Amino acid sequence: MSARRDLAGAHDAQQQRDDERLRAAADILALLADRTRLAVLRQLSQGEADVSTLTEASGAARTSVSQHLAKLRLAGLVTTRKDGRHVVYALKHGHLKRLVTEALNAADHQISRLPPHD
Repeated sequence: MSARRDLAGAHDAQQQRDDERLRAAADILALLADRTRLAVLRQLSQGEADVSTLTEASGAARTSVSQHLAKLRLAGLVTTRKDGRHVVYALKHGHLKRLVTEALNAADHQISRLPPHD
C-alpha cells in the first residue's frame, strides 16, 4: 500500500510541476502577444539597448515603451544595468531570443500564405 501511495504522490507532484510549467509558458506567451513588447524583444534579441533605441525600433511612444519594459522586467524576461545616466536593457536568456525569432518566422509563413492585397 505504501508503494502505491508513493507512486500516487509522485504522479501528483509531476502533475503540479506540469501545471506550473504550462502556466509560466502561457504567461510568457501572453507577454509576447503585444505588438510593442514583441518589437522591443525583437530589438533586444540583437543586443542590449536603451529606451531611446527601443522607442525608435518599436515605433511606440516613449512612455508606452517604458511601461512595457517594466512589465517585461517584472516578469523576469529582461534585465537592466546602468550605463551612466542611461538604463540599458537586455534579454534575460537566449531561450527568449529563440522564442521571438520562431514567432516571427511563424508569422512570415502565415503572411506568405495569404492572398495579395489589392
